[in-house]
Amino acid sequence: MISCIGCFWVLLSSALVAICSYSFATPAWIVKDPLRNEATVSFGLLWHCSESTDHMYSCYSFAGLGKFAEIPSVSWQASVVLCCGGCVLLAVSSMLAFITVFLPSGACERRACVLAGYVQMVSVFIMGSGLLVYPFGLSSALVKSFCGSSDVYSAGECQIGWGYMLAIVGVMLTIFLPFFAKYAPKDHMSPTPLPTIL
Repeated sequence: MISCIGCFWVLLSSALVAICSYSFATPAWIVKDPLRNEATVSFGLLWHCSESTDHMYSCYSFAGLGKFAEIPSVSWQASVVLCCGGCVLLAVSSMLAFITVFLPSGACERRACVLAGYVQMVSVFIMGSGLLVYPFGLSSALVKSFCGSSDVYSAGECQIGWGYMLAIVGVMLTIFLPFFAKYAPKDHMSPTPLPTIL
């Protein structure tokens, strides 16, 4: 029988893998709203999208297969590697958390939960680093051509988009996963014994 905390841990791990993957793929990390006959522009880790005045929406990949160097900034390249690596580690730990559901209670289950918790903790640090590095790319020539006087941690005429915020919220929620991993095993003893009434 799986514990309630273990079930919640597995579900939250799976949901955060989906959130991480979706935010990684979305082109809405930096957004420029249209002003008087201007096009809407948005940037993501891998995509650059624009909507023309006649409402035609087109997206272009920065990094097609083998075109990693086309990402406009070294900091965005580092952010892609860090965020992708963190998502992969989070997916591995989520699969490990799912496997613990089928393990019998005992030392093997506890070790799997501890391992998954450590992997989740490492993924938090890696993805958080990727999110902190990303704004350094706002000083690139491509972003400045659309956002005006943008600079490191200053988006100029653009603003932070919902994709970047979703990634931040995903990482913030992922911080709690290692704590749930500690209490996920089925035979976990309560850290404070319940008083006996007599």
